[in-house]
Amino acid sequence: MTIEKKDIEKQTCSDIDAVLSHRQHNGGDYWTTPDKNLIKGAPFSTLESVLYLLELGMDPDDPVLKECADLIFSVWRDDGRLKLTPKGAIYPCHTTHAASVLCRMGYASDERVKKTLRHLLDTQYRDGGWRCNKFSFGRGPETEYSNPHPTLNALDAFRFSSDFQNEPALDHAIDFLLAHWTIRTPIGPCHYGIGKLFMQVEYPFRSYNLFFYVYVLSFYKRAKQDSRFLEAFHALESSMQDEQIVIQRTNRKLSGLTFCRQGEPSALATLRYQEIVKNLESNK
Repeated sequence: MTIEKKDIEKQTCSDIDAVLSHRQHNGGDYWTTPDKNLIKGAPFSTLESVLYLLELGMDPDDPVLKECADLIFSVWRDDGRLKLTPKGAIYPCHTTHAASVLCRMGYASDERVKKTLRHLLDTQYRDGGWRCNKFSFGRGPETEYSNPHPTLNALDAFRFSSDFQNEPALDHAIDFLLAHWTIRTPIGPCHYGIGKLFMQVEYPFRSYNLFFYVYVLSFYKRAKQDSRFLEAFHALESSMQDEQIVIQRTNRKLSGLTFCRQGEPSALATLRYQEIVKNLESNK
């Protein structure tokens, strides 16, 4: 089954309106707080809401998304990091998340984003991933690993960049994520594991889960040639019904949106799956 975006445009209009209706629910505009916290208010934080609108087909040149881009860049630092919260430290998970969003918005060639991507390469952890120096679960052997989700977000950003595509460091990051498919147990200071929740198909791409894992890695030749990636891809395929992606898990506050209803096929999610298939057929 091939799904065309033009067939679902009418359906997504109501979802766009629904996302926009939350625009000031955190006290500021564009889903932020008065003191400019861009990740508070999940699942309708600034960064998350931007991603929903992009998934729903809003043009990155739309005035709303232009204002959101300006808002995100307003917390960009000269060293490439982005301070998404008004207080506290700047963690790699913040910078990788923001970099992913900005690249999806079309800013991969912006000099500020290039500096951010260079910063990420300069701060890559020894195992190939990115690791926040914060130990909410205490310290143990498992916390000596990087955090898989920020690493996946970093690779999601780098896939848009023509300047860094041939960096050997990205192969190291891919190897780290493929190794986690084998390790499976919770690793990193934030204890990311591959278990029951990971294997449930979640959409839109908000967390570390099978669908997002396969989607991002499908853009990298090194991953596509690896048996562990193919195992993950086949696991995703096995969850499909009638050649469509069925949403197995989503945030309950998103239940009013038609494009990601839990237990139902999603046309937009299926488009992402078709993108994976196209990537696998490519020799890039």
